Amino acid sequence: MKDLTTFKALSFDCYGTLLDWETGLLSDLHPLLTLLPSTHPWTSSPSLALDRFNVHSEHLWATEPTLPYDANLSESFRLLAAEADLPLSSHPSLPPAAERIATGPSRWTAFPDTIPGLLSLKQHYRLIILSNVDDANIAGAVRDNLSPVQFDGVYTAQSIGSYKPSLNNFHYLFEHAKRDFGVDWERGELLHVARGLTADHVPAKKLGLPSVWISRGGDTEDGYGIGGDLKELQERGEVGFGWRFESIGEFAGEVERQFAEKEKAGTDKGEGRTE
Repeated sequence: MKDLTTFKALSFDCYGTLLDWETGLLSDLHPLLTLLPSTHPWTSSPSLALDRFNVHSEHLWATEPTLPYDANLSESFRLLAAEADLPLSSHPSLPPAAERIATGPSRWTAFPDTIPGLLSLKQHYRLIILSNVDDANIAGAVRDNLSPVQFDGVYTAQSIGSYKPSLNNFHYLFEHAKRDFGVDWERGELLHVARGLTADHVPAKKLGLPSVWISRGGDTEDGYGIGGDLKELQERGEVGFGWRFESIGEFAGEVERQFAEKEKAGTDKGEGRTE
């Protein structure tokens, strides 16, 4: 496997990669989904509702790039409800649900492997979040759901003024990583780690930024991939990640293995010297 020990910093997409986006979002969509008739396709396949929610959300990213993510979530909920012929005024549970989903990212929990994996990775790299989430939600998530991991930088779409996959977000990352931490991506010192295909791996490929795909089942036939079909994107040459791991835990395990192997090789070399 290619060397992972040469990088100085890791930049992470947060939701879907570190925090369980699907489970959290489905929970916040529950008040809407329970109102659907049993024959509705979203009732038997809730992932279809996630897909449609994502379509609405990503459209807003493109058309209203300065709209904070909390407002994006509430508006996407409204659009999804309208698509299901359930306008917010149709049931008293829907307006509160549209408000509650705005704070969802601060409540959605980490995958079980995330925190142990990040604590292991922190021994070797600076850790940076590059997220499409707003400032308040990401602050709550880092404080409540990613503690005790200490991130060196947290860069949000709200602070940047645009959403990934805009290259502007990555240029912001490059500028601040170099200015704040002396990490120069042009010298191969930064590695991007993400599950999101369209939002993260497509721009990474365009820029020549090395990246790791955290698949979390997205490469299986029944798996749910975030932002695009892997096979189609690969066939069009739009993604080119250098590593694939199922989870942050698996990624961290390979990093530990490589650093241990490198240290052992250095020790063995030193022991082999003669005076």
